[in-house]
Amino acid sequence: MPISSEACAALRLAFGERVLFEEPLSRHSSARIGGPAEAFLAARSVHDLAEAAQIAWEYDVPLFILGGGSNILISDAGIRGLVVHNRAEGLHFDGTQVLAESGVSTISVARRSVKRGLAGFEWAAGIPGTIGGAVFGNAGAHGGDMAGVVVYADVITPEGERRLSNADLAFEYRSSILKREPQRAVVLRVLLQLEAGDPDVLNARLEEFRDYRRRTQPPGATIGSMFKNPPGDYAGRLIDAAGLKGTRIGGAEISTKHGNFFLNVGDANASDVRALAELARREVREQFGVELELEIELVGEW
Repeated sequence: MPISSEACAALRLAFGERVLFEEPLSRHSSARIGGPAEAFLAARSVHDLAEAAQIAWEYDVPLFILGGGSNILISDAGIRGLVVHNRAEGLHFDGTQVLAESGVSTISVARRSVKRGLAGFEWAAGIPGTIGGAVFGNAGAHGGDMAGVVVYADVITPEGERRLSNADLAFEYRSSILKREPQRAVVLRVLLQLEAGDPDVLNARLEEFRDYRRRTQPPGATIGSMFKNPPGDYAGRLIDAAGLKGTRIGGAEISTKHGNFFLNVGDANASDVRALAELARREVREQFGVELELEIELVGEW
Protein backbone atom coordinates (compact mmCIF):
# COMPACT_ATOMS: atom_id res chain seq x y z
CA MET A 1 0.00 0.00 0.00
CA PRO A 2 1.21 3.58 -0.63
CA ILE A 3 2.75 5.74 2.06
CA SER A 4 0.00 7.20 4.22
CA SER A 5 -0.86 10.88 4.11
CA GLU A 6 0.14 11.09 7.78
CA ALA A 7 3.61 9.74 7.02
CA CYS A 8 4.00 12.11 4.07
CA ALA A 9 2.98 15.01 6.30
CA ALA A 10 5.51 14.03 8.96
CA LEU A 11 8.29 13.78 6.37
CA ARG A 12 7.34 17.15 4.87
CA LEU A 13 7.26 18.74 8.33
CA ALA A 14 10.76 17.45 9.09
CA PHE A 15 12.43 17.92 5.70
CA GLY A 16 10.22 20.19 3.59
CA GLU A 17 10.65 20.13 -0.17
CA ARG A 18 13.73 17.93 0.18
CA VAL A 19 11.37 14.94 0.20
CA LEU A 20 10.85 13.79 -3.39
CA PHE A 21 8.26 11.40 -4.74
CA GLU A 22 8.72 8.89 -7.59
CA GLU A 23 12.41 9.77 -7.83
CA PRO A 24 14.16 7.55 -10.46
CA LEU A 25 16.77 5.48 -8.63
CA SER A 26 18.73 4.98 -11.85
CA ARG A 27 20.09 8.47 -11.06
CA HIS A 28 21.58 7.17 -7.82
CA SER A 29 22.95 3.69 -8.65
CA SER A 30 26.41 2.88 -10.00
CA ALA A 31 24.92 0.79 -12.82
CA ARG A 32 22.39 3.52 -13.71
CA ILE A 33 19.60 0.98 -13.23
CA GLY A 34 16.52 1.10 -11.04
CA GLY A 35 12.88 2.13 -10.96
CA PRO A 36 11.42 4.92 -8.82
CA ALA A 37 11.45 5.41 -5.06
CA GLU A 38 7.99 5.99 -3.69
CA ALA A 39 9.56 8.65 -1.45
CA PHE A 40 13.19 9.80 -1.50
CA LEU A 41 15.35 11.90 0.82
CA ALA A 42 19.02 12.84 0.68
CA ALA A 43 20.18 12.77 4.32
CA ARG A 44 22.82 15.46 4.78
CA SER A 45 23.76 14.51 8.34
CA VAL A 46 23.58 11.76 10.93
CA HIS A 47 20.68 13.71 12.48
CA ASP A 48 18.78 13.60 9.16
CA LEU A 49 19.47 9.89 8.89
CA ALA A 50 18.22 9.11 12.39
CA GLU A 51 15.15 11.35 12.13
CA ALA A 52 14.10 9.90 8.78
CA ALA A 53 14.46 6.35 10.09
CA GLN A 54 12.43 7.08 13.19
CA ILE A 55 9.62 8.68 11.16
CA ALA A 56 9.54 5.65 8.86
CA TRP A 57 9.32 3.27 11.81
CA GLU A 58 6.70 5.35 13.61
CA TYR A 59 4.40 5.26 10.57
CA ASP A 60 5.26 1.70 9.46
CA VAL A 61 6.83 2.92 6.23
CA PRO A 62 9.28 0.46 4.59
CA LEU A 63 12.78 1.96 4.81
CA PHE A 64 15.80 1.47 2.56
CA ILE A 65 19.15 3.18 3.12
CA LEU A 66 21.01 3.87 -0.13
CA GLY A 67 24.76 4.42 0.09
CA GLY A 68 27.02 4.69 -2.95
CA GLY A 69 24.58 2.75 -5.11
CA SER A 70 27.00 -0.12 -5.81
CA ASN A 71 26.63 -3.82 -4.99
CA ILE A 72 22.85 -3.61 -5.33
CA LEU A 73 20.45 -4.32 -8.16
CA ILE A 74 17.33 -2.17 -7.85
CA SER A 75 14.26 -3.65 -9.51
CA ASP A 76 12.60 -2.00 -12.50
CA ALA A 77 9.49 -1.55 -10.35
CA GLY A 78 11.53 0.49 -7.89
CA ILE A 79 11.36 0.54 -4.10
CA ARG A 80 8.18 0.94 -2.08
CA GLY A 81 8.37 3.16 0.99
CA LEU A 82 11.11 5.65 1.87
CA VAL A 83 14.58 5.56 0.31
CA VAL A 84 17.15 7.60 2.23
CA HIS A 85 20.31 8.47 0.32
CA ASN A 86 22.99 8.58 3.00
CA ARG A 87 25.08 11.74 2.57
CA ALA A 88 26.34 11.97 6.18
CA GLU A 89 30.04 12.36 5.42
CA GLY A 90 31.73 13.57 8.61
CA LEU A 91 35.22 12.20 9.31
CA HIS A 92 37.33 12.71 12.44
CA PHE A 93 40.87 11.48 13.16
CA ASP A 94 42.16 10.91 16.70
CA GLY A 95 45.58 9.32 16.77
CA THR A 96 45.27 5.96 15.05
CA GLN A 97 41.47 5.90 15.33
CA VAL A 98 39.05 7.15 12.68
CA LEU A 99 35.44 8.05 13.47
CA ALA A 100 33.53 8.01 10.18
CA GLU A 101 29.90 8.89 9.60
CA SER A 102 28.20 6.14 7.65
CA GLY A 103 27.76 8.08 4.41
CA VAL A 104 31.42 8.90 3.84
CA SER A 105 32.96 6.98 0.95
CA THR A 106 35.36 4.13 1.64
CA ILE A 107 37.71 5.50 -1.01
CA SER A 108 37.84 8.89 0.73
CA VAL A 109 38.59 7.28 4.10
CA ALA A 110 41.38 5.19 2.55
CA ARG A 111 43.03 8.16 0.84
CA ARG A 112 42.77 10.52 3.81
CA SER A 113 44.03 7.86 6.22
CA VAL A 114 47.10 7.22 4.08
CA LYS A 115 47.84 10.96 3.93
CA ARG A 116 47.94 10.94 7.73
CA GLY A 117 50.27 7.94 7.82
CA LEU A 118 47.62 5.48 9.01
CA ALA A 119 47.86 1.89 7.84
CA GLY A 120 45.25 -0.84 7.66
CA PHE A 121 42.62 0.62 5.34
CA GLU A 122 44.50 1.17 2.09
CA TRP A 123 42.92 -2.03 0.72
CA ALA A 124 39.68 0.00 0.37
CA ALA A 125 41.19 2.54 -2.05
CA GLY A 126 39.41 1.01 -5.03
CA ILE A 127 36.16 -0.08 -3.39
CA PRO A 128 33.16 2.12 -4.18
CA GLY A 129 30.43 2.68 -1.64
CA THR A 130 30.08 4.05 1.86
CA ILE A 131 31.41 3.08 5.27
CA GLY A 132 27.91 2.10 6.40
CA GLY A 133 27.47 -0.19 3.41
CA ALA A 134 30.96 -1.60 3.94
CA VAL A 135 30.04 -2.58 7.51
CA PHE A 136 26.72 -4.06 6.38
CA GLY A 137 28.41 -6.33 3.82
CA ASN A 138 31.86 -6.68 5.45
CA ALA A 139 33.55 -5.25 2.36
CA GLY A 140 37.10 -6.36 1.72
CA ALA A 141 39.93 -6.72 -0.78
CA HIS A 142 43.62 -7.63 -0.93
CA GLY A 143 43.45 -9.61 2.30
CA GLY A 144 41.80 -6.85 4.33
CA ASP A 145 38.19 -6.35 5.37
CA MET A 146 35.98 -4.35 7.69
CA ALA A 147 36.04 -7.09 10.31
CA GLY A 148 39.75 -6.39 10.78
CA VAL A 149 39.41 -2.65 11.49
CA VAL A 150 35.97 -1.94 13.01
CA VAL A 151 35.89 -1.24 16.75
CA TYR A 152 32.19 -0.47 16.91
CA ALA A 153 29.25 0.86 14.91
CA ASP A 154 26.63 3.20 16.34
CA VAL A 155 23.18 2.38 14.99
CA ILE A 156 19.74 3.92 15.40
CA THR A 157 16.86 1.58 16.23
CA PRO A 158 13.18 2.23 17.09
CA GLU A 159 14.26 2.12 20.74
CA GLY A 160 17.02 4.71 20.25
CA GLU A 161 20.76 4.72 19.57
CA ARG A 162 22.76 1.58 20.26
CA ARG A 163 26.47 0.71 20.04
CA LEU A 164 27.40 -2.60 18.39
CA SER A 165 30.91 -3.93 19.05
CA ASN A 166 32.94 -5.84 16.49
CA ALA A 167 31.78 -9.05 18.17
CA ASP A 168 28.13 -7.88 18.12
CA LEU A 169 28.37 -7.31 14.37
CA ALA A 170 29.31 -10.99 13.91
CA PHE A 171 31.21 -10.45 10.67
CA GLU A 172 31.50 -13.26 8.14
CA TYR A 173 32.73 -13.34 4.55
CA ARG A 174 30.96 -10.40 2.87
CA SER A 175 28.34 -10.38 5.58
CA SER A 176 27.44 -9.11 9.03
CA ILE A 177 24.59 -9.66 11.45
CA LEU A 178 22.92 -6.59 9.92
CA LYS A 179 22.84 -8.27 6.51
CA ARG A 180 22.04 -11.82 7.62
CA GLU A 181 19.26 -10.89 10.00
CA PRO A 182 17.34 -7.92 8.57
CA GLN A 183 16.35 -5.69 11.45
CA ARG A 184 15.33 -2.16 12.26
CA ALA A 185 18.81 -0.72 12.62
CA VAL A 186 20.58 1.96 10.57
CA VAL A 187 24.32 2.54 10.85
CA LEU A 188 25.10 6.13 11.87
CA ARG A 189 28.85 6.15 12.48
CA VAL A 190 31.74 3.70 12.69
CA LEU A 191 34.98 3.73 14.68
CA LEU A 192 37.99 2.22 12.90
CA GLN A 193 41.25 1.22 14.56
CA LEU A 194 44.24 1.68 12.24
CA GLU A 195 48.00 1.65 12.81
CA ALA A 196 50.82 4.16 12.39
CA GLY A 197 52.79 3.71 9.18
CA ASP A 198 55.12 5.42 6.72
CA PRO A 199 53.04 7.69 4.45
CA ASP A 200 55.31 7.09 1.45
CA VAL A 201 55.12 3.30 1.83
CA LEU A 202 51.37 3.44 2.38
CA ASN A 203 50.80 5.70 -0.61
CA ALA A 204 52.79 3.34 -2.84
CA ARG A 205 50.66 0.44 -1.61
CA LEU A 206 47.46 2.41 -2.17
CA GLU A 207 48.50 3.23 -5.74
CA GLU A 208 49.40 -0.41 -6.32
CA PHE A 209 45.91 -1.50 -5.26
CA ARG A 210 44.26 1.17 -7.40
CA ASP A 211 46.38 0.20 -10.42
CA TYR A 212 45.48 -3.45 -9.91
CA ARG A 213 41.80 -2.56 -9.89
CA ARG A 214 42.12 -0.52 -13.08
CA ARG A 215 43.98 -3.38 -14.80
CA THR A 216 41.59 -6.14 -13.79
CA GLN A 217 38.15 -4.55 -13.47
CA PRO A 218 36.09 -2.79 -16.10
CA PRO A 219 35.21 0.90 -16.00
CA GLY A 220 31.73 2.16 -16.73
CA ALA A 221 28.29 1.44 -15.32
CA THR A 222 28.81 -1.69 -13.26
CA ILE A 223 27.13 -3.05 -10.14
CA GLY A 224 30.30 -4.52 -8.64
CA SER A 225 31.19 -8.17 -8.06
CA MET A 226 28.09 -10.15 -8.96
CA PHE A 227 28.88 -13.41 -7.11
CA LYS A 228 30.80 -14.35 -4.01
CA ASN A 229 33.95 -16.38 -4.66
CA PRO A 230 33.25 -20.04 -3.89
CA PRO A 231 35.67 -21.81 -1.51
CA GLY A 232 39.03 -22.35 -3.18
CA ASP A 233 38.07 -20.71 -6.47
CA TYR A 234 37.00 -17.46 -8.11
CA ALA A 235 33.59 -16.68 -9.57
CA GLY A 236 35.17 -14.70 -12.40
CA ARG A 237 37.40 -17.61 -13.41
CA LEU A 238 34.45 -20.01 -13.48
CA ILE A 239 32.31 -17.66 -15.57
CA ASP A 240 35.24 -17.15 -17.96
CA ALA A 241 35.85 -20.91 -18.18
CA ALA A 242 32.16 -21.39 -18.98
CA GLY A 243 32.71 -19.24 -22.07
CA LEU A 244 30.39 -16.45 -20.96
CA LYS A 245 32.56 -13.33 -21.15
CA GLY A 246 30.93 -10.83 -23.48
CA THR A 247 27.51 -12.52 -23.30
CA ARG A 248 24.64 -10.03 -23.50
CA ILE A 249 20.99 -9.99 -22.59
CA GLY A 250 19.30 -6.74 -23.56
CA GLY A 251 21.58 -3.91 -22.49
CA ALA A 252 23.44 -5.99 -19.90
CA GLU A 253 26.81 -7.63 -20.63
CA ILE A 254 29.24 -9.87 -18.78
CA SER A 255 32.47 -7.91 -18.94
CA THR A 256 35.11 -9.11 -21.38
CA LYS A 257 37.71 -7.96 -18.85
CA HIS A 258 36.44 -9.73 -15.71
CA GLY A 259 33.74 -12.40 -15.72
CA ASN A 260 32.33 -11.44 -12.33
CA PHE A 261 31.42 -7.91 -13.42
CA PHE A 262 28.18 -7.23 -15.24
CA LEU A 263 27.84 -3.95 -17.16
CA ASN A 264 25.09 -1.68 -18.35
CA VAL A 265 26.30 -1.16 -21.91
CA GLY A 266 23.18 0.55 -23.20
CA ASP A 267 19.74 0.85 -21.74
CA ALA A 268 19.91 -2.20 -19.52
CA ASN A 269 17.15 -2.78 -17.04
CA ALA A 270 17.23 -4.83 -13.87
CA SER A 271 15.50 -7.81 -15.45
CA ASP A 272 18.25 -7.99 -18.09
CA VAL A 273 20.93 -8.14 -15.40
CA ARG A 274 19.06 -10.69 -13.32
CA ALA A 275 18.47 -12.92 -16.35
CA LEU A 276 22.18 -12.71 -17.22
CA ALA A 277 23.12 -13.60 -13.64
CA GLU A 278 20.80 -16.63 -13.70
CA LEU A 279 22.34 -17.72 -17.01
CA ALA A 280 25.84 -17.51 -15.53
CA ARG A 281 24.78 -19.36 -12.39
CA ARG A 282 23.12 -22.13 -14.41
CA GLU A 283 26.06 -22.61 -16.80
CA VAL A 284 28.62 -22.73 -13.98
CA ARG A 285 26.49 -25.23 -12.08
CA GLU A 286 25.98 -27.46 -15.13
CA GLN A 287 29.58 -27.30 -16.34
CA PHE A 288 31.47 -27.38 -13.03
CA GLY A 289 29.00 -28.44 -10.35
CA VAL A 290 29.55 -25.19 -8.43
CA GLU A 291 26.61 -23.19 -7.10
CA LEU A 292 27.41 -19.48 -7.25
CA GLU A 293 25.92 -17.26 -4.56
CA LEU A 294 25.04 -13.64 -5.24
CA GLU A 295 27.26 -11.03 -3.61
CA ILE A 296 25.06 -8.15 -4.75
CA GLU A 297 21.74 -7.51 -3.03
CA LEU A 298 18.45 -7.57 -4.95
CA VAL A 299 16.32 -4.71 -3.67
CA GLY A 300 12.90 -3.37 -4.48
CA GLU A 301 9.73 -4.94 -5.84
CA TRP A 302 10.57 -8.07 -7.85
